[in-house]
Amino acid sequence: MIFLLLAAAEPQTAAQAERAFASAAQAEGQWSAFRRFAAEDAVMFAPQPVKTQEFLKDRKDPPAALMWWAADSYVSCDGALAVNSGPWIRPKGDAFGYFSTVWQRQADGGWKWTMDGGDGLAKPRPAGDAPRIRRGSCKGSPATVAAVRYRDGETAEGQSEDRTLAWRWHVAPDGARSFDVWLWDGRRMKPVMADRIAAQ
Repeated sequence: MIFLLLAAAEPQTAAQAERAFASAAQAEGQWSAFRRFAAEDAVMFAPQPVKTQEFLKDRKDPPAALMWWAADSYVSCDGALAVNSGPWIRPKGDAFGYFSTVWQRQADGGWKWTMDGGDGLAKPRPAGDAPRIRRGSCKGSPATVAAVRYRDGETAEGQSEDRTLAWRWHVAPDGARSFDVWLWDGRRMKPVMADRIAAQ
């Protein structure tokens, strides 16, 4: 009985937060869910970076929300930062793509997303029944990922407090984007994601 109570009190994972976010989009409306699950300073791309809460403030929900689910979840050793990625599909099945979302654990143990991006694809990206969860190693002494100075455009980057998970996005003036993620494997910060989105 005590074990069940403790299990129920544990904070949800970022993969579970993604599932709740996607379910809320179906129940409440796509943009309503985006606003509810986004942090106050969350960023999305249109195609230039925009502050989500301001951009979606008065935007009406589409008649039918996208469907999406996490195929991969990369989590820092301390469990406070995560990056999820997986496929999305329009309800009619006439468009496909993938998303990448940065999630930050909040003081109350819940999660808010701080960056959401992705792109369309010619055919659906394969995904299993459950997300593949990869956690940063808790061994060794992770280093800070080196900052990159781009000649133009806009860049943002972040790293977990324990330095085992890091991410960086860059948007060129024409809207072309990159999004990279690194996970500590006990010896080095290993690249685990490298999204490249062409200018629109």
